[in-house]
Amino acid sequence: MGEALVEKILASHLASGHLVPGEEIAISVDQTLTQDATGTLVYLELEAMGIEKIATELSVSYVDHNTLQTGCESADDHIYLKTVAAKYGVYFSPPGNGICHQVHLERFGVPGKTLLGSDSHTPTAGALGMLAIGAGGVDVALAMAGRPFSFFMPEIIRVTLLGRLSPWVAAKDVILEVLRRLSVTGGVGKILEYGGSGIKGLSVPERSTIANMGAELGATSSIFPSDEQTRRFLSIQGRERDWTLLEADGDAHYNEELSIDLDQLEPLVALPHSPDNVRMVKGLEGVKVDQVVIGSCTNSSYQDLVRVAEALKDKRVHPEVSLAIVPGSRQVLQMLAQKGKLTHLVASGARVLESACGPCIGMGQAPQSGGVTLRTFNRNFRGRSGTADAEIYLSSPETAVASALTGEITDPRSLGEEVKVTWPRRSWVGVDMIIPPTAHPEKAQVIRGPAIQPLPEFAAMPQKVQGEVLIKVRDDITTDDILPAGTKVLPLRSNIPAITEFTFAGLDPSFPSRARERDGGIIVAGANYGQGSSREHAALAPRYLGVKAVVALSFARIHLANLINFGVIPLLFSSGQDYGRIDEGDYVVIQLDELRKEVALWNESKGITINLSLHHLRPRDIAILRAGGVLNLVRNGSAQRPPGQ
Repeated sequence: MGEALVEKILASHLASGHLVPGEEIAISVDQTLTQDATGTLVYLELEAMGIEKIATELSVSYVDHNTLQTGCESADDHIYLKTVAAKYGVYFSPPGNGICHQVHLERFGVPGKTLLGSDSHTPTAGALGMLAIGAGGVDVALAMAGRPFSFFMPEIIRVTLLGRLSPWVAAKDVILEVLRRLSVTGGVGKILEYGGSGIKGLSVPERSTIANMGAELGATSSIFPSDEQTRRFLSIQGRERDWTLLEADGDAHYNEELSIDLDQLEPLVALPHSPDNVRMVKGLEGVKVDQVVIGSCTNSSYQDLVRVAEALKDKRVHPEVSLAIVPGSRQVLQMLAQKGKLTHLVASGARVLESACGPCIGMGQAPQSGGVTLRTFNRNFRGRSGTADAEIYLSSPETAVASALTGEITDPRSLGEEVKVTWPRRSWVGVDMIIPPTAHPEKAQVIRGPAIQPLPEFAAMPQKVQGEVLIKVRDDITTDDILPAGTKVLPLRSNIPAITEFTFAGLDPSFPSRARERDGGIIVAGANYGQGSSREHAALAPRYLGVKAVVALSFARIHLANLINFGVIPLLFSSGQDYGRIDEGDYVVIQLDELRKEVALWNESKGITINLSLHHLRPRDIAILRAGGVLNLVRNGSAQRPPGQ
């Protein structure tokens, strides 16, 4: 029996274990990436480990999230990241150079390599035939230190694409269709491997859109073969030497299969407030929009924005719509200028923003109160735009620009003849802003602003957890719900004591003060707790406030790893009925002197016992929890690789 592409890459990087779904494996990591919203913690963690130099083939530190500098905090983070990158031998991409995933495709991605990133959308690089996985910062720091990355072997879903996209139907519509079919939990514990005759007509930027939003399925990763499209993209980037042919064997076995006929796809939109709440555009025509934003790591490529620019040529944006355009990289922005496309955007009335994440994480361009914003982004969680009561819709750039012209959600097929993008032979001849590792790292002086605080130290796990249920939350709670992004919070990512004041800010602003008053406690949650971003802060902030355990119906992949890495015990209800037997304010006792498969929770307030189970914890996970977190093990010189499935 032949091998899937995923199996080939895993086999060539396998450090331990067997490629059997559900079994623990560990792989060597070739490349890592960090971004500034999570990266400061990664480097603080490296410093706490006493690492002198990275052990990966290549690591890159990107600044793309906190570029809205409303105070000194973000600028201080940037200079810290620049100087600490020099110390450790890391490439540094400064603010204005672009979004990490777009720039990594352009400059560093290599087919067949493994990539671990402290950002949940790291699988974007799967468009190049990389096995790219998002993880928490500690996992990335340990990979940079040369340790294998350990996780449960996922099942592999074969997604067969047939036919060819019709005019004005886009790659975004492909992944929205996958989300419509599988839901935001349909990829948990799985990797999506794309194939079929339909992929031949999809460029690397189009593939990157699809791979990027695999994160919204909860998938470990998504991957495309490395073929002629890949070679063409790398050639345009001046990196054809990095290309190699990589594909699955014809008789490869898959755990599950899904087929999509691209000829039958129509333009789609995800309605508020979940990426899998998908409908056809033609059924939503007439919905008034106040704002349209085109960009993010999902849809900000040269190909995307040329189509937008041509659709706007000699036209004006609807007078009641604010249109913002966010190029994904400095390279994209310069190419648009060189080809005369930037003029079309400016003349139409669009607002052209810095090449950064920006509005996607609530850093500027927040819509009006109760406004409707149509975005080409990957997430539309409530409040993520920066406006708590805004209605966020997700679409392709084609649907977005058509809607910006009419003032209401509009089928892009009304735009007329399809725009054909002509690729240059070589995409960019500008000055490179990326700073390579210095030849003299021993001379690097790390500069720290006053807001950059050391990581807090936590005590070892107690034999008994007792306290109040501080909050009880519903299904699909996101890391934005737990610890939001936005202009007030993101600049504090290097200061855990300060950022904890925003824990559960959108659900219960009293949570931090109550947690301190009660000397901590536990959190009770529904299914898929912690979906969304990889931010460790969503585990660190509650831990700092004394939260010792989270009891849920299920956990999102990266957040589960982050909880364990910082010594927060993840426990599972056996049923929704048990979830209903405990309420906010109940006083509970959990005996932990022996972490067995089952653990009893005594609900003292109700006088009942609820049997819980550990979340498939392995011996190393239990060792991490007992130590109070993985950094305690590192400090003690006995660290083992933490989970990262």
